[in-house]
Amino acid sequence: METKITMKYFRSIGSAAFACALGFALLPSLRADEWNKKTTITVNEPVQVPSCCTPDHTITLQPGEYVIALVDSLSDRHIVRIFDKNQEHVITTILAIPNYRLQPTDKTVIQFWEVPAGHTKAIRAWFYPGDNFGQEFAYEKKTAVEIAALVKTPVPAIEVETKEVEELKSAPVVVVDESGATKAFKAEPAPQPVVAAAQPEPAPAPAPVVVAQTPVQTLPHTASNMPLVGLIGLLSLGLFAAMSTVSRRRNSSRG
Repeated sequence: METKITMKYFRSIGSAAFACALGFALLPSLRADEWNKKTTITVNEPVQVPSCCTPDHTITLQPGEYVIALVDSLSDRHIVRIFDKNQEHVITTILAIPNYRLQPTDKTVIQFWEVPAGHTKAIRAWFYPGDNFGQEFAYEKKTAVEIAALVKTPVPAIEVETKEVEELKSAPVVVVDESGATKAFKAEPAPQPVVAAAQPEPAPAPAPVVVAQTPVQTLPHTASNMPLVGLIGLLSLGLFAAMSTVSRRRNSSRG
């Protein structure tokens, strides 16, 4: 009985150890996808991408599935590689520069240069899910001038013929227009989110005017009523004396 319990205990430990080992084995691959932005994309029609190693410095991706990933993700310039579906063959290596957007999305976004109908679409930028910055592809100068003539917009360009990542990272980047005129490329700062203007607070309502009511002041009764009573008494005595005099005169005249 003790042997069975011991074997069961060691089997549990073994299963737990295997699960932990599997977890640690998967962890690097999960982190790698975040680090190198590895993404599988599906192309539904022929699209054009830069290529440093073909005669015309471009390559056309035919409809199908491809894997796109960053080779270097620790600098302002990024090296992007596009692989076949099984990642057995590197189709092209591309120098990319930052391209910003205000609203990130939860899915991969591929932007194209808006070329007229009848022309092969050219990929402009690639955005990884959740990122507000993406990778804008720099085309070889001749191709960039052709794209600029179609879209009437300056296009980032490089002049380099190499397969080496380090040389691509240091290759000069310019901006060309449809006439072929070039100017130095200057990375645009990340746009700031648009903040709605604060609404002014309504002016406070004026305080009601309170009219102070002046209380009616009553003078204090400091004088006494005694003088009035005395005056009435004196008048009564005078009236009594006058009536007495009149009465006596009447009696004298009758006698």
